[in-house]
Amino acid sequence: MTPFSDWSAQLPPTSPLLAECITVSGSLTNYLMASGHDFAVSVLQQGSDAIHVDETALFELTPDSQLHARHVCLTLAGKPVVVARSVCLSECPVWRPILERGSRSLGLTLFGDLPQLRRGTLDFAELHAGHPLFALAQAHDPHGSSRYLARRCRFELDGQRLLVCEIFLPELEQLL
Repeated sequence: MTPFSDWSAQLPPTSPLLAECITVSGSLTNYLMASGHDFAVSVLQQGSDAIHVDETALFELTPDSQLHARHVCLTLAGKPVVVARSVCLSECPVWRPILERGSRSLGLTLFGDLPQLRRGTLDFAELHAGHPLFALAQAHDPHGSSRYLARRCRFELDGQRLLVCEIFLPELEQLL
């Protein structure tokens, strides 16, 4: 498997509890909040960022392109459980204002405030060392895992694309 994992409609093998969370069709934020643990979002980075190789086709850009990115860490009971990367075109007038929301959850907007929003299907991958999202996850994983399950979904609003990728950390299963 290459470090730039193939994304697929098929979820890699995992426990039934984690599979239920990863495949939830609604808001991941609402799912996590329903766990009964304190939920929080912290912004790790926001602004111009290099496009990842496995994002180029989705945005029809070259590998040397830049995107506007928002990286966040979702916590339950103060413990990191998910890290996420949301990206849009650098000068996107539709998504940039939505992404520039501080520590408010993007999921609450994507699944509540935008009735004209179109959501694509979920794709899944198992990320390994070498993939940029692996490094993002490992920076917030005290266990130092050798792989992470991830999902991504494309959203479209007013003809503009947003890609949201969520990487699930090992601590999540303990708190579900």
